[in-house]
Order: sequence, then structure tokens, then C-alpha cells
Amino acid sequence: MVCAEAVGGTAAAVTDAACAVEMVHAFSLIHDDLPAIDDDELRRGLPTCHVKFGEAMALLAGDALFSLAFQVLASARGPLESVLAAVRKLAQATGSDGLVGGEVMDVLAEGRGVDADTLEFIHIRKTGALIAAACQIGALLGGGSPEQVDTLRDYGEHLGLAFQIADDLLNEQSTPEQLGKAAGSDRARNKATYPALHGVAGARKAADGHALKAIEAARKLPHMVEQLESLATFAVERTR
Repeated sequence: MVCAEAVGGTAAAVTDAACAVEMVHAFSLIHDDLPAIDDDELRRGLPTCHVKFGEAMALLAGDALFSLAFQVLASARGPLESVLAAVRKLAQATGSDGLVGGEVMDVLAEGRGVDADTLEFIHIRKTGALIAAACQIGALLGGGSPEQVDTLRDYGEHLGLAFQIADDLLNEQSTPEQLGKAAGSDRARNKATYPALHGVAGARKAADGHALKAIEAARKLPHMVEQLESLATFAVERTR
């Protein structure tokens, strides 16, 4: 919604699209928490979906959200070519070249040593791709130029990397009470994370670097620069 405003559009014009992206996000969290993947029992301070309703209902709830997301996005307001481009962006960001592909690599990397390039590959896809898609979709449906869409893609990718690295740090350093979800689980599962590969100081430096690059991209836009900068800062300074 902020990205639509950043290119001269309105938040109201992209509310349905924003809801579609959040449906995909919710689907990914429900499935990520399942015993077959992360086996987490707590999310946002409450029992995870499979704990409360059973694995079958959690799987089906995720499937339903994923389908509904594209139904809602395909019905969004705007020029047909922009809506089609938005649907394509979300599909690319969530499939084997995006979120799902990143999760596959994340699962396969458990218990194995990975290099920096592989770790970034995982983070760009499992987190950066969806955030970048949200930014691009906002720009597309907000009437942005191709150059502005590309700028917001860059912004979103760096924002996503900063957010995921900060998430790795929080998992390493916080408590379940602070996070509202499991803490220390990445280390227990020997997952590929920035603190594991680069140490806490190195991970913090990387997160700050990506936040700075996101801010640099935001400053190329005509509107909402302060708000986009605040989001980038929040991504690395949040406590949960």
C-alpha cells in the first residue's frame, strides 16, 4: 500500500492486492509450522494452526488461503494488463523460483554446511521474493512506471533480506515470550542462518547493509520516502 502511494497511487486502490499478499504469507506460515517442516507449536503467542485444529485442517487452510489469494488479486481494480502483471509477479514470487523454492533449499540445508551464496539464495527466495512482489504489485496497481516498479523490486529484495537476517538474529538471541514463537529453534535444528555462518556481529552488519540499500532505493521515488525508510529501519530494529 505504501509502494502504491510512493508512485502517486492510493492505498485504497491496492487494498485487495495487499490482502492477497497477506493470504499467501499466512499460508506460508501455516505450512512452515507443520511437523514435516519446522514443527513449531507457537505463532504470534498462540498455538499454531496444526496444534489447535490438527494437521489435516492446517494443510487445507493453507491450500485454501493460497487459492483465495489469486482469486482476490485477479479481481483487483486497475487496468487489465496491470492486474495480469500483478498476478504473474505473485505467482513467480511464491512458486519454485520464489518462496517454495527457498523453503525447499532451507529444508535440504538443515544439518549441512552451506556457503554464503547458498544462504543468500535461500533468504532471497523464502523471504525477499514475497516482500519484493508486494512492493512491485503496489507499484504496478498504483500506476508506477517500469523504472519505478524495478526500483521498488530492489527496495523489496533488500528489505526482505534485512528482515530475514534480523529474524535469524531474533531466533538466536530472544525468548519465546518476546517473539511469540519458538526461540533457539534454528540452532537446535542446525538450520542455515546468518548468525550460524557469519556470527552475530557479521549478521547484524549484513542486516544493516541491506536496510541501507533499501533506503537508497527508496530515495529514488517521488513520494512516501520517509515511510519506506522507516520500514527498512524497523526491519532491523524490531524486537519480535
